[in-house]
Amino acid sequence: MAEKADPTVPGAPTGGPAARPRIAPWLLIYTVGRFAIAAALVLLLWWLGLDFWSGALFGLLLSMPVSYLLLRPSRDRLTEGLAARSIARQQAKTEREARLAGDES
Repeated sequence: MAEKADPTVPGAPTGGPAARPRIAPWLLIYTVGRFAIAAALVLLLWWLGLDFWSGALFGLLLSMPVSYLLLRPSRDRLTEGLAARSIARQQAKTEREARLAGDES
């Protein structure tokens, strides 16, 4: 008897269990993007004539909303990967507990 696929469990295109999603590339892209935006804004404010501490402070503060807007695609991909990884871990835990309890269904 074939089981229906659970829509909350990630699956591979072949119908088997999905491999754990790779989140490291998206985490790296997002992190480098945040640093690049912050550095660019700090340098721009220094170039416009703000002193060292004011330029650094305002550049870092301005980088937060700018990063929120500009890095949305990579942040969304990272969030999807983390959610899929969480679902896969929950499924693996449930299967492991079922095997330990002796339920082989």
